[in-house]
Formats: sequence, structure tokens, C-alpha cells
Amino acid sequence: MFKWIKCLVVAALCFAVIACSGDIEDYRDTKPEFDLFEYFEGTSTAWGMVQDYSQLQTRRFEVAITGSVDGNTLTLVENFVFDDGERSSRVWTIDRIGQGQYQGKAEDIIGVAKGTQVGNALRWQYDFELQREDSAVVVSFDDWLYRQDKRRVFNLTKIKKFGLEVGQITLFFQKISQ
Repeated sequence: MFKWIKCLVVAALCFAVIACSGDIEDYRDTKPEFDLFEYFEGTSTAWGMVQDYSQLQTRRFEVAITGSVDGNTLTLVENFVFDDGERSSRVWTIDRIGQGQYQGKAEDIIGVAKGTQVGNALRWQYDFELQREDSAVVVSFDDWLYRQDKRRVFNLTKIKKFGLEVGQITLFFQKISQ
């Protein structure tokens, strides 16, 4: 009997997660269109925060971003400065693989990131090796980027481990130059 109850609870949780998930197609008619390569070519800046599972803000950061496009490849160089003084960098190589379809790689990304753009939204998903004081843990990132206007993009990210949300990132981008 306990096994059946456990199965029902797991099924209900799975249904709740699926029911709450957004669908990228919901943004089909939204404007302005989010052209990933056009927006990130040149320089931009971003600032944001990380929150843990209880919504407690655990870190703040700023990012200087330089993007260059060569055909169907966007290279993004991100330089992070955190509120505690830590600095880090990431270099993304993102390929356009079809209409509104992208894949990307970076050193601390596990495997290949996958992205889909529809209307003013871009969903970007990947596994990330999160460095801790004495170890590393792999978590899944589910990024939703929304183009606000010519210069601004909002980014909301859910961080998950074993399918459970363990944190989130809120990030704001501003385009500086082409």
C-alpha cells in the first residue's frame, strides 16, 4: 500500500512540475523579436543576483560582455565581478543550428547547451559545474531571456538539482554598443 501512495505522490509532483512549466511557443506573437546574435554582438553589461531555495539573496554580481559574430557562430566573452570581490570569466561559443535554434559550449558547461527562440523570448538550458569551497556539484540551469526593447533583456533562471529547484538567478542586460 505504501508503494502505491509513494507512486501517486511522485506522479502528482511530476504533473505539477509539467503543468507549471512555460512553453516557448506562448511567445510566438511577442515583440520585439529576440535575435540572439544581433543583441549580443558588440558590448553589453549585466547585473544580477543569486538566491537560494528559500529566496535568500546569496550573491550579487556584474558582468561585462563582449560578443562577436562570425557567420553562424556567436562568441561571448563574459567577465564577472561578484560582491565579495571574486572575479571569473566564461567564453561561450554559440552556433545557430536552425531558425530560432541554438547550441553552445563553455568550459564549465557539461555537454552542450540548447536554446530555442520564439518572439521576444529565448529559453536556454544546460548543465553547469558549480564550484563550491572544497568540491563541485553539477546543477541544471533553465534560463528564460526576454527582450524588453532595443537595449534591454531580462533573464530569469531556475537552478535545479535532481529536478528540484535549489536556487534562482535574476539578471538584467543592457546593450552598450554594436
